[in-house]
Amino acid sequence: MESRISATTRLYALIGTPISHSGSPAMYNYSFERKGIDAAYVAFDVDREHTKDAIDALKHFNMGGMNVTMPCKLEVVKYMDELSDAARIMGAVNTVVNENGKLIGHNTDGVGFVWNLKDNGVDIKGKKMTVCGGGGAATAVQVQSVLDGIRELTIFNKKDEFFERTVETAKKLKAERPELVVNVYDIDDTDLMTKEILDSDIFVNGTVVGMKPMDDMTVVKDKAAFHKDLVVCDVVYNPIETRLLREAKECGCKTIGGKGMLLWQGVYAFKLYTGEDMPVEEVKERFFK
Repeated sequence: MESRISATTRLYALIGTPISHSGSPAMYNYSFERKGIDAAYVAFDVDREHTKDAIDALKHFNMGGMNVTMPCKLEVVKYMDELSDAARIMGAVNTVVNENGKLIGHNTDGVGFVWNLKDNGVDIKGKKMTVCGGGGAATAVQVQSVLDGIRELTIFNKKDEFFERTVETAKKLKAERPELVVNVYDIDDTDLMTKEILDSDIFVNGTVVGMKPMDDMTVVKDKAAFHKDLVVCDVVYNPIETRLLREAKECGCKTIGGKGMLLWQGVYAFKLYTGEDMPVEEVKERFFK
C-alpha cells in the first residue's frame, strides 16, 4: 500500500458507525491496485450528527467520493447537489460521487440486488416479485426492481407504526411507473402471503429474520408457498444459507443468498467512482468465498 501512495493519490472513504467490521477498504484498495488506479480507500467512524462535517471534508480535500452506511444514509441526502432516481425515491444515499465539486448521491444497494440476480441467471424484467420488509434493504430492492422493469410488486410488512412508510413507498413507485401493479399487505396474513408467493416469479426476504441470532426463524410460515418455478432470495448473508433458503431449496426452488448483493453494490460504486470495472472474479475469490 505504502508504495502506491503519492502526492496525486485520490482518496475515497466509508463513513458511518460502527465501521470497524467493514471489508470495504480491503476490497476497494485491492481493486485500485489491480486496475492500476492512483487511489486509496479508508474508513472513518462518523455518527449522524457529524455527517455534514464529513461532507465538508470530502469537498475541502477534493476526495473522489464516499460510501455511506448507517446512521448517516438519510442525513447525507441534505448535502447532495443531485440525486440518482433510486436515491431520490428512497430518500437515502449510500454512495457519494464528487464530480468536479458537484456531489451526486446514489443508492447502490438495489443495483447490487439486481446485478446479483443477473449473476445467477435471473432477469427481473416483466416478472412479479413479492418482498417482505419495509426497511432500508427491502426498500432498495423494491425501488431498483421497479426502475429495472418488474411487472408487479407485492410488499408484506409489519402493520406497526412504520407500515404507512411502506405504503408511501408504494405510492411513489406507482407515480414513477403508472402501469405498475403494486400492493402492500400485513406480513402476519399468512394465507394471503402464501397466495401471493404462489403467484410470483421471485420472492425476497428483505427483513432481518433469519440473521443470527434469529437463524432458526423464517418469514415464510407455510412451505406450500414454494413452487418449482420460484426464485427465492434473501438479503441476509449471515448465515450464508438461511432457513428460508434451505427450505426453499428442499422444495425445488432456485435460491440466491445475500452475500452477492454486498459484492455487486460495491462493483457498481467502483464503476461510479472510477468509470472502470472492478475485477469481479478476483474479488469474489479473495473476499467473498
